[in-house]
Formats: sequence, structure tokens, C-alpha cells
Amino acid sequence: MIRALYSAASGMNAQQMNVDNIANNLANANTAGYKMRRAEFTDLMYQNMTQPGTASGAQTVVPAGLQIGLGVRPISNEIIQQQGNLTQTSNPLDIAIQGKGFFQIRQADGTLAYTRDGSFQLDKDGNFVNSSGLMLDPQITIPAQSLNVTIASDGTVSYSLPGQTAAQVAGQIQIANFQNPGGLNSLGNNLYAPTDASGQPIVGNPGGSDGVGTLMQGYQEQSNVDIVEEFVNLIQSQRAYEANSKVVKAADEMYQQINNIKQ
Repeated sequence: MIRALYSAASGMNAQQMNVDNIANNLANANTAGYKMRRAEFTDLMYQNMTQPGTASGAQTVVPAGLQIGLGVRPISNEIIQQQGNLTQTSNPLDIAIQGKGFFQIRQADGTLAYTRDGSFQLDKDGNFVNSSGLMLDPQITIPAQSLNVTIASDGTVSYSLPGQTAAQVAGQIQIANFQNPGGLNSLGNNLYAPTDASGQPIVGNPGGSDGVGTLMQGYQEQSNVDIVEEFVNLIQSQRAYEANSKVVKAADEMYQQINNIKQ
């Protein structure tokens, strides 16, 4: 019965972390470019009372054995990279990636981070920056006197000037892809950093031969959180937590019965 207490306690801890994960998904349901996370679990080691395949006679073996599991633990919360819905906006600096890939953001320490959030603005020098003021990489600068900004599906950024009919090219937005985007490290502020699990970024032009997606000007990618699915997961997690707590209660009552046996 000691095993039952510890196994049920591990189940309660696992479901508590599952609820924490669901709460974060729901909290970011309206965060642009957010990718939901799915909690995953693994069983713990087993205590072998009878090893499967143990000889039970001269020519026979135990077909199934007797193994008592010792509980569960969270192993990961995988990032689900499914495309979020694209919403049209009135901001020409909003850019959505249709397909695979991430925008490259130059952080304050000079390192690159990656994001699906394409809600860009212009700083005082006319540079493309994200909502935290971090610059898009490669750097794109728009003159203050420009009349409009056009972003093509291949990432080419152009603008027009007063009195000129020909558009001026400011640069080209490049996007990065990863062999395993689920292995990226979340930094907060809609940013990711590469890890050994994700692999190094493969940088290319949108719509190129590297398998990256294309850009859509005036669109914003919404979170891919499915609120209905998250509420279903929440109910399941609550019921699993409740079931484990009842196991703890049942084991406690069994101990109580043993303690009440009179010699």
C-alpha cells in the first residue's frame, strides 16, 4: 500500500503540472504567433515480483509476469507548430508567415532569437522592430519621407518617395527554419532560441527552395490554441487528479483498518 500512496501522489503532481500547462495555453490564447504546448508523461520504473519469461517448470515459462508500477512523471511539454489562423489587419507592417519558418530578431546582447510574431513597427530611425523594440534581422530601414511600404511574398521590402514613380528597394526579409522546431527553447516575449535538439537555423528567402513559407503583408498570425480542446483537456486532468486523490484516501483507510486490528 506504500506503493499506492506514492504512485497516486506522483499522479497528482503530474496532473497539477498538466493543469499549469493548460493554464498557460489559455492565457496566451490571444498572443500573436503563440504556439501551444502539449504535456507528455512517462511511467516510472517497475518493481518485478515475477519477471516475464521466468521458468515456471521444466519446459514452461511465466507468460506475463507480475510487475508493479511506481507512478508517473512529466517528461516534456512539446511545442505544437501547427499554423495559427491568419487575421487581416489595417497595419501594413503586420507580416504573417504562411507555412514554415521564423522571423529573425536581433537581441540586445547581439544574439539572434526567432519568432512567429510578425507585428512590426518602425523605430525613430525607421528600422523594423518588434513590440519590444528589438530589431528585425537583416535590418530593414524605411526613410521618414516615404509614402508607403510594400512587402512582397518573397520578402522584398520597397517604398515610394514623393515625386518619384519608381519604387525603392529597402531590403529583403529572410526567415529561418529548423529541422526540429519543437526543440526550440522559449525565452518569453514570443521569442525562441535554438538548442542542440532543434538544430541550427536554415536561413533562406521566403518561398525559396529551403522549404520555408511565404509572407503576407497586412496579416497577423493568431495563437494556435484551440480553447474548446483545452477545456476538454482541463476536465480530463481534473478528473484524473480527483481519481488519484481517491486512491490516496482509499490507501489511507486501508492503513487505518490495519492499525485498528486488535492483537
